[in-house]
Amino acid sequence: MTDTPALPVATGLPVLEPHDRRLASAAEGLLASFNAAGVLDAADVQVARRVSTLVEESDETVVLAAALAVRAVRSGSVRLDLTSVHEAEPAWTTEGWAGTLAWPDPGPWVEAVGASALVDAGVLHVRETHVYLDRYWQEEEQVAADLLARAGHAHVVDEDALAAALAAYFPERSTLDFDDQRRAAEVAGRHLTSVITGGPGTGKTTTVARLLGVLAAVAGDRPLRVALAAPTGKAAARMAQAVREATSYPDFPGHGETSGPAADRRARIEALDASTLHRLLGWRPDSSTRFRHDRSNPLPYDLVVVDETSMVSLTLMARLLEAMRPGARLVLVGDADQLASVEAGAVLGDLVRGWEAAGGPVGRLRQARRFGRHIRALAGAIQTGEVDEVLAMLHDGVEPDDPDEGQVGLATTAEVEDLLADRLGGLRAAAAAGDHRGALEAFAAHRLLCAHRDGAYGVSTWNHRAERMLLTASGETWMPEWYAGRPFIVDRNDRGLHLWNGDTGVACTSSDGRLVAVVDDGRSATGRVLPTGRLADVTTAHAMTVHRSQGSQFDEVTVLLPESGSLVLTRELFYTAVTRARRRVRVVGSDAAIRAAVTRRAQRATGLADRLG
Repeated sequence: MTDTPALPVATGLPVLEPHDRRLASAAEGLLASFNAAGVLDAADVQVARRVSTLVEESDETVVLAAALAVRAVRSGSVRLDLTSVHEAEPAWTTEGWAGTLAWPDPGPWVEAVGASALVDAGVLHVRETHVYLDRYWQEEEQVAADLLARAGHAHVVDEDALAAALAAYFPERSTLDFDDQRRAAEVAGRHLTSVITGGPGTGKTTTVARLLGVLAAVAGDRPLRVALAAPTGKAAARMAQAVREATSYPDFPGHGETSGPAADRRARIEALDASTLHRLLGWRPDSSTRFRHDRSNPLPYDLVVVDETSMVSLTLMARLLEAMRPGARLVLVGDADQLASVEAGAVLGDLVRGWEAAGGPVGRLRQARRFGRHIRALAGAIQTGEVDEVLAMLHDGVEPDDPDEGQVGLATTAEVEDLLADRLGGLRAAAAAGDHRGALEAFAAHRLLCAHRDGAYGVSTWNHRAERMLLTASGETWMPEWYAGRPFIVDRNDRGLHLWNGDTGVACTSSDGRLVAVVDDGRSATGRVLPTGRLADVTTAHAMTVHRSQGSQFDEVTVLLPESGSLVLTRELFYTAVTRARRRVRVVGSDAAIRAAVTRRAQRATGLADRLG
C-alpha cells in the first residue's frame, strides 16, 4: 500500500447543524470536512469507513475515494473520475459553506487507490483514472462482454426474404415517409442486438409493430416466439396498446383479410401483450436483484423487444442480457435524449453513443408526427442547447389557430392555480357522477410536472394545494384519504392485483354508490375497477415528477421549474417534461431557471460507451 501524507482539512465552519441527519458524527479529517460541506452524505461516509475498517485501509485519501464512489452511484453514475471529480465542488457544496476543500492531487491519488487494500480486497476497481465499486464494475464488464459476444455470434440473413418483407411492411409512398423506419427495421433484421431510438412521436412503436411482421415473414412457417416488455407497468400497457393500434391501419399487411400468411401474422401481432421486465425475467422471493431466468434458465423467446429502454438501469440490463439465449434477437427501443434510469447507469445513451461512433446497429428516427410543430421546435431547441431560442419561444408564446400545431409559452403561478382549479372541478364532477371514462380522460388531459418531490416547486406542495382547492370549493373541513376525483399513481408492484409501479388511475363512484379505484390499464376505455382498500402503495397524483411521467403522454403539461441552482435541473429533464405534451406546454420558471435547464447536462459517469466504441 502506498503511504500518502495526511492532507490538511478544509477551513471554515460547517453550515449544517450539529445534529443534522446528513452529518456522520464519527467522521474525522477529510471525510468530516467533505461531509460538512455537503459533498458527502452520512451514508457515504459510513459505508466507506466500514469497508475500510474491515480491510484495514488507513489512507484517508483512499477512504475518501470510496465514499465519493458510493455517492456517485447514489447520483446515478457507475464510476468516479478522480482527475475531474473536484470540478463539481461549487455545485455540490452546501450553500453558505465558507471552507476550502482539500482535494487530493489527482496523480498520487489514483496511484494510492490503485495500490490500496480496498482494491486488493476487490471492494474497489480502478480503470485508468476511474474508480468503480465492485458490483458496478462487474455489471459493466458483463454487459459489455455479453453485447460484444452477441455481436460476434454468426447470424445468417436470407437477403431476398428480408428485402421482400421490408418492402411489404414499409412500402414507399408519398403520404407517409417510412424511410427512417425502414432503415431501422433493416438494422434490426440484420443484427441479434439493435437499438431503435427517436423522440416522442417519431413512430418507434409503429416501427416495432411492422418489424414484428418483417421478422415473422422472414421466419417463414416457424412461428416466432415474441416477448414485449418495458420497465414499468404503465409503459408496458402503452406499448401493447400502441402495437395493437399500429396493426389496425388499412395498409398494414393482412388488414381486412381473414386468412393467409399476412392475416395470420397480423393476428398474432395484435394478440401480443406486454409485461414489465421484472415480470418477464421472473421474480424471486429470495432476491431483489436476481431472477428465475438467467444463463442456466434462459428466456424461451426468439425475439425480445424492450420499450422505454432509457429507464433501464445497468443492473437490470445485466440481468436481461444474461437471460437471453445466444441466438435470440433483442431490440431495445427508446429515446436516448430522455432522462436516464433512476438507478445507476445510462445504458441506452451509452449504447447509442458507443455504437453510432463505431457504425453499430442503431436505427435513429427523426421525423416527429405525434405533437404539433411548435412543441417539436421547442423540444428541438432544448435538445441542441439553443437557450436564446428557447427563451424567445416561451416569452413570445404561440397561440396558433390550429391546436394541432401545438402551443408553448410561459405561465405564472397564479395562472396555474386558476387552471388547476378548473381542471379539478371537471375531474371531480366526472368521478363523483360515476363517469369512469370521463374521469380518466380528464386526468389524462393535463398534468403538472415537477422536478422535485418536495419544496415550493415540488410534487407534495402542489398536491397539497390541489386538495386545499377542492376543500375550498366543496365547503368541507377535511379531506379523507380517498375521495371522488383523487388521482393516484402506484408506487410498488403488486403481483397479486396485477398492479405495477407507475400505473395510474382515479377514485370514482361506482354504480352502487361505493368509492372505487379505477385503474387506467391501457386496454379498456373505462379502466379496471378495484376496491380502494386493496391499494396500499399509492400516492396522490395531481402533480408528479418528470421522472415518473416517462412513458406517458398528456394533451397538456405544465412544467414547474425550481430555482436555477437546483442540481436536478438539466437539459434531459426539461426535454423529457416538454415532450410529454401533445398539444400545449406551459412553463413556470425564471429566465435563469430556463437557462440552467437548457445549458446544464445530466452528468452520469459510465464506461460502457467506451468499451463498446
